[in-house]
Amino acid sequence: MPPQDAAEEPAVEMTDGPYRVTGLPLLRRRIAKSERGESLVWETVEHLEVGHTYYLCRCGGSSNKPFCDGSHNRNGFDGPPAPDVGYDVRARAYEATGLVVRDDRSRCAHAGFCASKLTNVWKQVSSDAVADTAVRSQVMAAVSRCPSGALTFRLPDSDQDVEDALLPAVSVVSDGPLFITGSVRVTRSDGSEQESRQRVTLCRCGASDNKPWCDGSHAAIGFADPS
Repeated sequence: MPPQDAAEEPAVEMTDGPYRVTGLPLLRRRIAKSERGESLVWETVEHLEVGHTYYLCRCGGSSNKPFCDGSHNRNGFDGPPAPDVGYDVRARAYEATGLVVRDDRSRCAHAGFCASKLTNVWKQVSSDAVADTAVRSQVMAAVSRCPSGALTFRLPDSDQDVEDALLPAVSVVSDGPLFITGSVRVTRSDGSEQESRQRVTLCRCGASDNKPWCDGSHAAIGFADPS
């Protein structure tokens, strides 16, 4: 590959094969779980050494995950991006006491922060329990940990989602997708841009029906790439 200009804006580009990543740190992260298998918090387990530009597998076949090894040329990978109509169009709103939760099921990466053995975000926002400040705080915390941005929340008197200003980075999720934070520019190989958001997850198992976005297919096919 030709050398890249170090001044290039941080971005992720979808080529006919891998993701071309420019100017972003690469981390390995995993979900810490309770003794009952409930998702609790994100844990960063490794900072990977990469150059200014690097290539990440998105066909699921690389023997050098998370990096591309050219397997897409051998396994017939076909990854044209799905149309991107925007989160505001896709999301369904759930109004509750003190907040509005929005949910886009097409982008769910099945990280599991939205549910426990006892309840889930949807039950909480549709019940009177959300009037309790402790329950409302639980909902807000759960939504904030959603890596795909499928879940967001806003306050009733606002038209802006409440989100942390996350640092631009690419995180490799154990046995799961790429977790992109910080409103990183994501483009197609022709230069057209996808919707920029604080949190998105990109498929790297090759099986998503909503490429390049993760739709949880890695769990269904048993995709494995532990940290």
